[in-house]
Amino acid sequence: MTEQIFWAMGLALLISLIVGPFLIPLLRALKFGQSIRDDGPQRHLAKAGTPTIGGLIFLSGIVLAVLIVAERPYSPGLLILLGITLGFGLVGFLDDFLKVVRKHNLGLRAKQKLMAQFLLALILAWASAVFLGRGTIVGVPFTSLTLDLGIFYYPLVALVVVSATNAVNLTDGLDGLAAGCTAWAAVGYILIALLAGKAGILEAMAVNSGDLAIFAAALAGGCVGFLRFNIYPARVFMGDCGSLALGGALAGLAVLTKSELTLIILGGVYVLEALSVIIQVISFQTRGKRVFRMSPLHHHFELGGWKESKVVSVFWLAAAIFAALGVWSYSFMVL
Repeated sequence: MTEQIFWAMGLALLISLIVGPFLIPLLRALKFGQSIRDDGPQRHLAKAGTPTIGGLIFLSGIVLAVLIVAERPYSPGLLILLGITLGFGLVGFLDDFLKVVRKHNLGLRAKQKLMAQFLLALILAWASAVFLGRGTIVGVPFTSLTLDLGIFYYPLVALVVVSATNAVNLTDGLDGLAAGCTAWAAVGYILIALLAGKAGILEAMAVNSGDLAIFAAALAGGCVGFLRFNIYPARVFMGDCGSLALGGALAGLAVLTKSELTLIILGGVYVLEALSVIIQVISFQTRGKRVFRMSPLHHHFELGGWKESKVVSVFWLAAAIFAALGVWSYSFMVL
């Protein structure tokens, strides 16, 4: 299994490295350039016109690597994981496409995007709980306790999935930030999938722990390969097509490994980014004052004088620490 995991990671990385040089010139020729927010950091205005929708690079690597390496590439569990990832990727692609056509930062309306996200989240919840036989039990991090939420499991999954996808989307604000953080989170899920298999957590489900580990490995490899083109100064942005797909992939792994609450710890960087936006909005609307120089959180450090590369490096380190902490919190359930 270890060999297959490394094969999946390496193959996804290689495919991303191959696809990138072909796709980026095509996106540039089609004038799929990113529009930059006027209210963001002024230095980012220089990035206007950089090709976007680059998430197609690592999505191709992830899908092909999983289909090639997995022993049962068309097993129900893997198909659900790939389906939820590509489903969120499609929502993001439509949003990106509308932004490119209109030449501004609107895209899909917020209500349209949220409706699509909640629909996909509920499909994931039903497919895993009923079709795969996962049930409605969730594990409590740092304990061996489990809770059977019954009907309340569905709104929990909807909240976790939609929050995860939008939090990753918020994190995608600096070159290489979201891809690097997600690579660490995916490595964490390789270990969680293996722990779940060892403990027999997936025995009642139509899911193989090795398949989940292979998917997580492909996710990590695809993100690392994408960094070749997305690290500062970025030659391409992943766009909502990529960030929503990454959030969907992590949320799918969380649901199938019964680690929905663990994702809050493992994805700590995403949580902090989302919280910074929520705190900023509430503070400004209630007190007329800002807590941060700018939100999401990475912009706060940028405006504090940090170089973009430094912000990204520190956040990557934090992502690695959160991933390790998440795996440790999950291990209480299975060891």
